[in-house]
Amino acid sequence: MARWDAILSLPVQNPPSLEISSDELVWSKVEGWHDKLDRVALIPCARVDDFVRGESNNKECPTKFHVEARRRRSQSTPLKQKVDGILEYILYWCSFGPDDHRKGGVVRPSRTTYVSKKKNAGRPNTKRGCTCRFIVKRLIAEPSVALIIYNNDKHVDKTGLPCHGPQDKKAAGTRAAFAPYISEDLRLRVLSLLYVGVSVETIMERHNESVKKQGGPCNRDDLLTHRYVRRQERAIRRSTYELDADDSVSISMWVESHQSNVFFYEDFSDTDPFVLGFQTEWQLQQMIRFGNRGLVASDSRFGTNKLKYPVHSLLVFNSDKKAIPVAWIITPKFSCLDAHRWMRALYNRVHTKDPTWKLAGFVVDDPQYDVQAIRVVFQCSVLISFWRVRHLWHKNITKRLETGMQIKISRRLGCIMDKISRSQGTMSLFEDFVEDFIDESKFMDYFKATWYPRMGAWVDALRTLPLSSQESCAAIELYHNQLKIRLLNEKDINVYQRADWLVDKLGTKVHSYFWLDECSDKDDFARYWKNEWMSGLTSWRKALKIPDTNVLMEDGCAKVDDEDEQDKSYIVSNPGSMLSICDCCWAKDGNLCEHILKVLSICRSRGSVLSSISLLQYRQALNTMLHCPPFDSLIRDHAVSLAVSVQKQLNTLLGKESIQTAVEPNEKRIVIDIHQESSRVVSATQDQALVCERNVVNDILSRNGDGLAVCGTSNITGQGVDHGNTRNGKPFEIAGEESFQADMDVDPSSICVPSSGLYSIDETVDEAS
Repeated sequence: MARWDAILSLPVQNPPSLEISSDELVWSKVEGWHDKLDRVALIPCARVDDFVRGESNNKECPTKFHVEARRRRSQSTPLKQKVDGILEYILYWCSFGPDDHRKGGVVRPSRTTYVSKKKNAGRPNTKRGCTCRFIVKRLIAEPSVALIIYNNDKHVDKTGLPCHGPQDKKAAGTRAAFAPYISEDLRLRVLSLLYVGVSVETIMERHNESVKKQGGPCNRDDLLTHRYVRRQERAIRRSTYELDADDSVSISMWVESHQSNVFFYEDFSDTDPFVLGFQTEWQLQQMIRFGNRGLVASDSRFGTNKLKYPVHSLLVFNSDKKAIPVAWIITPKFSCLDAHRWMRALYNRVHTKDPTWKLAGFVVDDPQYDVQAIRVVFQCSVLISFWRVRHLWHKNITKRLETGMQIKISRRLGCIMDKISRSQGTMSLFEDFVEDFIDESKFMDYFKATWYPRMGAWVDALRTLPLSSQESCAAIELYHNQLKIRLLNEKDINVYQRADWLVDKLGTKVHSYFWLDECSDKDDFARYWKNEWMSGLTSWRKALKIPDTNVLMEDGCAKVDDEDEQDKSYIVSNPGSMLSICDCCWAKDGNLCEHILKVLSICRSRGSVLSSISLLQYRQALNTMLHCPPFDSLIRDHAVSLAVSVQKQLNTLLGKESIQTAVEPNEKRIVIDIHQESSRVVSATQDQALVCERNVVNDILSRNGDGLAVCGTSNITGQGVDHGNTRNGKPFEIAGEESFQADMDVDPSSICVPSSGLYSIDETVDEAS
């Protein structure tokens, strides 16, 4: 029993990485069989596959581990609670062993019937007697923990010599010099290309060209074979989404065969409706990579008019600020906002991979969303996105009204939403709007029937939650249009009523398109693109590429010249409004185009319109912080360091953008007198150090040649600054709208705090609201 006491007393190790290798674990030696010492470690059971992948991707000797033996206790077998009881036993062995098919090699008696093939097409130079192996055990005493016993971590044969990989000189020039199978990345690439319609011959042609260009094979991916690709294509062609005539039975069968991708599943019952949440391994990796200290956005109502089960998408924003789907939730229309049912399962799935993962903000697109559940589960602030309402209003205004009336109604609605978001208006503004435009029956009938009953909830949400930026709205809108093109393109519309078709197409073809969007080699297949491949930059990023000289303000409108065709231009009415009207094709469909965003940035830079609501709410948070100074000097020091860090990040973030705004010489900037503000909470011996600290802060704030100055917040310290405020006789000032580069509408949560900062800025913005 001493052996098991030593094992169960070991710490459970969970490195915050997508894959776990043996080098990342601390191994302990305990007494094993025949007086040998076993190298053992404990990891979460859910991360066993990550450990297998990490060991397979060993840089010194890449390989692949297969299950050589498995024993699993059936669920019907009664469990006897004992310390060494085993729920599951798995023996993983290097795929170059244990048999040795080389000349003079030893083959186990059970494999004496093996006949060597003349051609090993599609197979590695396989069995070479490798003895590298490890055992994974799930114990009855700790079912959620996996015990790893590494019997032999060296890739050698029984003689102790390297038998494959770079260290084996005899393997040079053969497949045994590389890993036995292609990498997971290449496997996904091949499957994605096949799903979107690229032929086997085209895939192999491009692959062979790249291998030839680099002078021959140099890694395992260069050994991709035509047979393997053909076999994958055949499997895809023969597969079917309809596993059973009954949709519910078919879905249950799909869930059973895709357990690794399903994080939540509940069938219809007397109390709860059907809910299915699934996420591929690649989507989980993207959620961990881009969601950590970042934003997750919700597109909660896709397909409500066509699909029996609408698609609820969760999105993250990549380095180009494009939206990537990281999870899909399928549920009936009447329960699409019951987010608490699956949120905890998704959060636990992510935290199992990376215990340090933390979300900065969650963007919702519906005022009825369960905001409290988000705050409890993800422990982050919640922002609201107005993109869906603006999209539908814009689309119906251009569809139902004449040009002159389009401008008047859009201008009025834009002013109403702006006032409400700034806490300067109530529901009475919509009542006046309905009365003033009652004669425009085509639009007003639609507005009163569809939106007027909902506006009470929207008004409350806009007054209590921070508003997400135009940049995130443009990214969500692009994703929504991509999903519409890639999913709703079936000739037989009857399939839209089946859930098994929906999950199958999302997990295969649609997933492949979004995977290829992030693939660097996507342009190699540009000639085979179809409409479903539509990608590119968001409207926000396109607006950054339009020169200021291409915009001309005249007669209350803005004229934006096309970059590619100089003789072509677009007219933007209501410039600077939340509901500007543009005559380009993209805007006529209700979308937020680059011309509207460019004109909006120009208007803000010139001061002809108010600053963005996101920036206003950010300033309100800062103002609250400086009016409520903490009495703890440690917290004050933390707030100062956080403010300087945020200022640096804003400088870096805005410095990368192509739109630069000139700063007037008489413009104000932040001047925070650290010494005066802290004189009440520190001793006399600390004063000299505080003076030095003030000088350092002021020096950092004055380095930016544009006079850009920003102060950050902490969840501990409170919130923010405003123009020309004074406190205790000491003035502190904040830069004007131009110094913030008001044309940049930045989500506060996109700015990361130092690791010691604990919280992101938008948490404070959320609390201030």
